[in-house]
Amino acid sequence: MQFDSPRDRPRREHIVPMINVVFLLLIFFLMTAEIAPPVPFEVTPPAAGGQVAAGDDGVLHVAADGRLAFGALRGEAVFGALAGRDGGGPLVVRADAALPAGRLAALLPRLTAAGVDRIELVTAQ
Repeated sequence: MQFDSPRDRPRREHIVPMINVVFLLLIFFLMTAEIAPPVPFEVTPPAAGGQVAAGDDGVLHVAADGRLAFGALRGEAVFGALAGRDGGGPLVVRADAALPAGRLAALLPRLTAAGVDRIELVTAQ
């Protein structure tokens, strides 16, 4: 009596180690990812005694030389974006400490014309 030899089954590939590596890479990239967008330029806020929490509606950055940035917009385009902003909360203004007060005061009527009725100035302790 002659029996056929059993057929060789193809070996199954073990993908569990590969899945482990993929999850480790995923965790690594999530831990090293940048959570907040970078600030458009360095701003040194003026010193103050109290602390005010900044809102999440967006921040208007004002450099020492008067340059403006709101999100990805720069310069005069900022005012158009501020006009379309919902008035739910105050506008957070992060101005450089070296910015003359007169320049900041001259900016306020333009902000009012764009529909901003309240601002919060970010300061450092």
